[in-house]
Amino acid sequence: MTWIILGAVVLGIALGHWVIPAQYIQQLDYVTTTSLYLLLLAIGIDLGRQKEVWVRLWNMGWKVLLIPVLVAVGSLAGAVVTGLFIGLPFNESSAIGAGFGWYSLSGILIAEIYNVETGTLAFMTNVARELLTFITVPLVARYIGRLSTVAPGGATTMDTTLPVVTQATDSDMAVVAFINGSILTALVPVLVPFFINIKL
Repeated sequence: MTWIILGAVVLGIALGHWVIPAQYIQQLDYVTTTSLYLLLLAIGIDLGRQKEVWVRLWNMGWKVLLIPVLVAVGSLAGAVVTGLFIGLPFNESSAIGAGFGWYSLSGILIAEIYNVETGTLAFMTNVARELLTFITVPLVARYIGRLSTVAPGGATTMDTTLPVVTQATDSDMAVVAFINGSILTALVPVLVPFFINIKL
Protein backbone atom coordinates (compact mmCIF):
# COMPACT_ATOMS: atom_id res chain seq x y z
CA MET A 1 0.00 0.00 0.00
CA THR A 2 2.86 2.38 0.85
CA TRP A 3 4.36 2.01 -2.62
CA ILE A 4 0.96 2.56 -4.26
CA ILE A 5 0.45 5.79 -2.28
CA LEU A 6 3.99 6.98 -2.99
CA GLY A 7 3.60 6.10 -6.67
CA ALA A 8 0.29 7.97 -6.86
CA VAL A 9 1.85 11.09 -5.33
CA VAL A 10 4.83 10.94 -7.74
CA LEU A 11 2.49 10.38 -10.71
CA GLY A 12 0.35 13.33 -9.58
CA ILE A 13 3.41 15.57 -9.35
CA ALA A 14 4.50 14.56 -12.86
CA LEU A 15 1.01 15.10 -14.32
CA GLY A 16 0.69 18.45 -12.58
CA HIS A 17 4.08 19.61 -13.82
CA TRP A 18 4.05 18.37 -17.42
CA VAL A 19 0.52 17.33 -18.50
CA ILE A 20 -2.46 19.03 -16.81
CA PRO A 21 -3.02 22.67 -17.92
CA ALA A 22 -3.38 25.28 -15.16
CA GLN A 23 -7.00 26.05 -16.11
CA TYR A 24 -8.07 22.53 -15.04
CA ILE A 25 -6.68 22.83 -11.50
CA GLN A 26 -9.94 24.29 -10.13
CA GLN A 27 -11.93 21.34 -11.53
CA LEU A 28 -9.33 18.99 -10.02
CA ASP A 29 -9.94 20.52 -6.59
CA TYR A 30 -13.67 19.82 -7.01
CA VAL A 31 -12.96 16.18 -7.96
CA THR A 32 -10.61 15.60 -5.00
CA THR A 33 -13.01 17.25 -2.53
CA THR A 34 -15.95 15.19 -3.83
CA SER A 35 -13.83 12.01 -3.66
CA LEU A 36 -12.88 12.82 -0.07
CA TYR A 37 -16.53 13.29 0.93
CA LEU A 38 -17.43 9.97 -0.72
CA LEU A 39 -14.60 8.23 1.14
CA LEU A 40 -15.76 9.71 4.45
CA LEU A 41 -19.35 8.71 3.67
CA ALA A 42 -18.23 5.13 3.02
CA ILE A 43 -16.23 5.03 6.24
CA GLY A 44 -19.19 6.49 8.17
CA ILE A 45 -21.53 3.83 6.76
CA ASP A 46 -19.03 1.13 7.71
CA LEU A 47 -18.69 2.53 11.24
CA GLY A 48 -22.46 2.85 11.62
CA ARG A 49 -22.95 -0.81 10.74
CA GLN A 50 -20.40 -2.05 13.28
CA LYS A 51 -22.16 -1.38 16.58
CA GLU A 52 -19.67 -3.50 18.54
CA VAL A 53 -16.94 -0.97 17.69
CA TRP A 54 -18.84 1.76 19.54
CA VAL A 55 -19.36 -0.55 22.50
CA ARG A 56 -15.62 -1.21 22.68
CA LEU A 57 -14.92 2.52 22.41
CA TRP A 58 -17.36 3.20 25.25
CA ASN A 59 -15.57 0.57 27.30
CA MET A 60 -12.26 2.39 26.71
CA GLY A 61 -13.74 5.31 28.65
CA TRP A 62 -12.05 8.65 29.15
CA LYS A 63 -8.61 7.15 28.39
CA VAL A 64 -9.31 7.56 24.69
CA LEU A 65 -9.11 11.34 25.25
CA LEU A 66 -5.47 10.96 26.31
CA ILE A 67 -4.51 10.07 22.74
CA PRO A 68 -5.08 13.53 21.18
CA VAL A 69 -3.51 15.15 24.25
CA LEU A 70 -0.34 13.08 23.81
CA VAL A 71 -0.33 13.69 20.04
CA ALA A 72 -0.64 17.45 20.68
CA VAL A 73 2.19 17.45 23.24
CA GLY A 74 4.41 15.39 20.93
CA SER A 75 3.69 17.64 17.94
CA LEU A 76 4.46 20.81 19.89
CA ALA A 77 7.62 19.37 21.44
CA GLY A 78 8.88 18.15 18.06
CA ALA A 79 8.19 21.50 16.42
CA VAL A 80 9.96 23.46 19.19
CA VAL A 81 13.03 21.19 19.17
CA THR A 82 13.23 21.38 15.36
CA GLY A 83 12.84 25.15 15.60
CA LEU A 84 15.83 25.32 17.93
CA PHE A 85 17.99 23.52 15.35
CA ILE A 86 17.01 25.83 12.47
CA GLY A 87 16.92 29.04 14.52
CA LEU A 88 13.17 29.69 14.71
CA PRO A 89 11.81 31.65 17.69
CA PHE A 90 9.70 29.64 20.17
CA ASN A 91 6.46 31.40 19.25
CA GLU A 92 6.89 30.62 15.53
CA SER A 93 7.91 26.97 15.88
CA SER A 94 5.22 26.19 18.47
CA ALA A 95 2.50 27.92 16.41
CA ILE A 96 3.53 25.95 13.31
CA GLY A 97 3.44 22.72 15.35
CA ALA A 98 0.00 23.68 16.70
CA GLY A 99 -1.33 23.44 13.15
CA PHE A 100 -1.42 19.64 13.72
CA GLY A 101 -1.50 19.10 9.95
CA TRP A 102 -4.36 21.52 9.18
CA TYR A 103 -2.27 23.45 6.69
CA SER A 104 -4.97 25.67 5.19
CA LEU A 105 -6.13 27.18 8.49
CA SER A 106 -2.77 27.36 10.31
CA GLY A 107 -1.06 29.04 7.34
CA ILE A 108 -3.80 31.65 6.98
CA LEU A 109 -4.03 32.35 10.72
CA ILE A 110 -0.28 32.91 11.12
CA ALA A 111 -0.08 35.00 7.93
CA GLU A 112 -2.87 37.28 9.17
CA ILE A 113 -1.81 37.50 12.83
CA TYR A 114 1.99 37.49 12.42
CA ASN A 115 3.58 37.60 8.96
CA VAL A 116 3.29 36.01 5.52
CA GLU A 117 6.72 34.29 5.64
CA THR A 118 5.92 32.31 8.79
CA GLY A 119 2.41 31.61 7.49
CA THR A 120 3.90 30.15 4.30
CA LEU A 121 6.30 28.02 6.36
CA ALA A 122 3.36 26.77 8.45
CA PHE A 123 1.44 25.90 5.28
CA MET A 124 4.36 23.97 3.76
CA THR A 125 5.22 22.21 7.03
CA ASN A 126 1.69 20.98 7.58
CA VAL A 127 1.28 19.94 3.93
CA ALA A 128 4.47 17.89 4.31
CA ARG A 129 3.04 16.33 7.49
CA GLU A 130 -0.07 15.23 5.65
CA LEU A 131 1.89 13.80 2.71
CA LEU A 132 4.26 11.94 5.04
CA THR A 133 1.24 10.52 6.87
CA PHE A 134 0.02 8.82 3.70
CA ILE A 135 3.43 7.22 3.27
CA THR A 136 4.30 6.31 6.85
CA VAL A 137 1.01 5.09 8.38
CA PRO A 138 1.19 1.58 6.85
CA LEU A 139 4.77 1.27 8.11
CA VAL A 140 3.82 2.56 11.57
CA ALA A 141 0.95 0.05 11.75
CA ARG A 142 3.24 -2.83 10.80
CA TYR A 143 6.35 -2.05 12.86
CA ILE A 144 5.22 0.14 15.80
CA GLY A 145 1.55 -0.55 16.54
CA ARG A 146 -2.04 0.23 15.62
CA LEU A 147 -2.54 2.96 18.21
CA SER A 148 0.49 4.90 16.94
CA THR A 149 -1.07 5.30 13.49
CA VAL A 150 -3.15 8.29 14.65
CA ALA A 151 -0.09 10.33 15.63
CA PRO A 152 1.43 11.23 12.22
CA GLY A 153 -1.82 12.62 10.80
CA GLY A 154 -2.76 14.83 13.76
CA ALA A 155 -5.91 16.81 12.95
CA THR A 156 -6.19 15.22 9.51
CA THR A 157 -7.15 11.85 10.98
CA MET A 158 -10.77 13.05 11.08
CA ASP A 159 -10.93 13.47 7.29
CA THR A 160 -8.15 13.26 4.69
CA THR A 161 -5.93 10.64 6.34
CA LEU A 162 -8.76 8.69 8.01
CA PRO A 163 -9.03 6.30 5.02
CA VAL A 164 -5.34 5.38 5.15
CA VAL A 165 -5.50 4.78 8.94
CA THR A 166 -8.60 2.62 8.45
CA GLN A 167 -6.96 0.69 5.61
CA ALA A 168 -3.80 0.06 7.62
CA THR A 169 -5.60 -0.99 10.83
CA ASP A 170 -9.29 -1.73 11.47
CA SER A 171 -12.65 -0.17 12.32
CA ASP A 172 -11.76 0.23 16.02
CA MET A 173 -8.85 2.48 15.11
CA ALA A 174 -11.03 4.38 12.64
CA VAL A 175 -13.21 5.55 15.54
CA VAL A 176 -10.16 6.46 17.65
CA ALA A 177 -8.60 8.29 14.69
CA PHE A 178 -11.80 10.27 14.07
CA ILE A 179 -12.00 11.34 17.73
CA ASN A 180 -8.28 12.21 17.74
CA GLY A 181 -8.63 14.33 14.60
CA SER A 182 -11.82 16.05 15.78
CA ILE A 183 -10.29 17.16 19.10
CA LEU A 184 -7.03 18.34 17.50
CA THR A 185 -9.00 20.20 14.81
CA ALA A 186 -10.93 22.03 17.54
CA LEU A 187 -7.63 23.00 19.22
CA VAL A 188 -5.98 24.52 16.12
CA PRO A 189 -7.96 27.85 16.05
CA VAL A 190 -7.21 28.26 19.77
CA LEU A 191 -3.57 27.18 20.05
CA VAL A 192 -2.13 28.74 16.87
CA PRO A 193 -3.06 32.35 17.85
CA PHE A 194 -2.06 31.62 21.46
CA PHE A 195 1.46 30.44 20.61
CA ILE A 196 2.18 32.94 17.83
CA ASN A 197 1.38 35.83 20.20
CA ILE A 198 3.74 34.64 22.95
CA LYS A 199 6.43 37.24 23.69
CA LEU A 200 9.61 35.86 25.28
